Amino acid sequence: MFRVTACGESYGDALVAIIDGCPAGLEISDAEVQVELDARRPGTSPLDSPRQETDQVHIFAGVRDGVTTGAPLGMIIYNVDRHEIHVKQYYDVKDLIRPGHAEYTYMIKYGKFADWCGAGRASGRETCMRVAAGAVAKKILARNGIEVLGHVCECMGIKARQLSFDEIKANYRKNLINCADLETAEKMIARVLEIKDEGDTAGGTVEVIARGVPAGLGEPVFDKLNATIAHGLMSIGAVRGVEFGAGFAVSNMKGSECNDIPYVGDDGKVDFRTNKSGGIEGGISNGEDIVVRVAVKPTATISIDQPTVNMATMQNVTLAAITRRDPTITARLVAVAEAMVRIALVDHLMMWRGYDAVQNIEHPWT
Repeated sequence: MFRVTACGESYGDALVAIIDGCPAGLEISDAEVQVELDARRPGTSPLDSPRQETDQVHIFAGVRDGVTTGAPLGMIIYNVDRHEIHVKQYYDVKDLIRPGHAEYTYMIKYGKFADWCGAGRASGRETCMRVAAGAVAKKILARNGIEVLGHVCECMGIKARQLSFDEIKANYRKNLINCADLETAEKMIARVLEIKDEGDTAGGTVEVIARGVPAGLGEPVFDKLNATIAHGLMSIGAVRGVEFGAGFAVSNMKGSECNDIPYVGDDGKVDFRTNKSGGIEGGISNGEDIVVRVAVKPTATISIDQPTVNMATMQNVTLAAITRRDPTITARLVAVAEAMVRIALVDHLMMWRGYDAVQNIEHPWT
């Protein structure tokens, strides 16, 4: 019901997002969307790409006097840092398969017409429109008492301590790597900079928590809430794994250890003593925090020579990459992961509220 369509490439003129299903009467401005975009903008720290994109967004459709009209909402961001020297760098290696990139698979799918400049549509550049759309979803969720926060919980084996939602909120975006454990964040940053000096890149893990999600969101069997969230998160190019709640640790648990035990709380409603399920049972939210983590791969472009294939000559060659890159994508990906979770939640919130209004039954347990 909340549908996001996007277009644009790494070195194209602009990137655009269209949101269909945005409710009327929502106050939204360029400045509010910009706050989220600034959290993923490149060129702001030694941990990200030196590409100087301003990512200035403009809402060009679906609003009148700063309020949504119910028509499709349109947003645009122009690419500004795409100089000839950078285009030439990509042109010089356009026939080479860059390890970890999509040149080979895009060539298979689109042939000689595939966009070779900066990875084209496969570039992480496209994620800025996800964040723009997620900013609109954030406004809708806020009206419904739902808050979504993300942070880096691990980077190159350096793990943040277990943090409460309130701690994450208090330390939100307070350092370059977006880790809410401030002491551990310094260790992460130092390690990434060491790896950067080696000419290499670093991976990590991002955790996203959604608080205030009502019980009942999710459409069994194929459109479970966790399935929709996972779909959105796995569509991010740098994400290689998703887990909810206890995640892969459940494979080493007994049922008695894994089950979340319900009880009647002080308010006379059902609560749970633990949250191993990550707030979702049977694909439907149970009222606890939605907790999801994603594994973020290291940036594929590195400064170390790598063997590869020249697709034009079908010869084995060596690639020496000189193009711009992030020493770690992890810090900037926090905003993207938050956006995808927010978009999925708004969609399911709309479906649940509509279905519940039609069936019109009481829910004395929540």
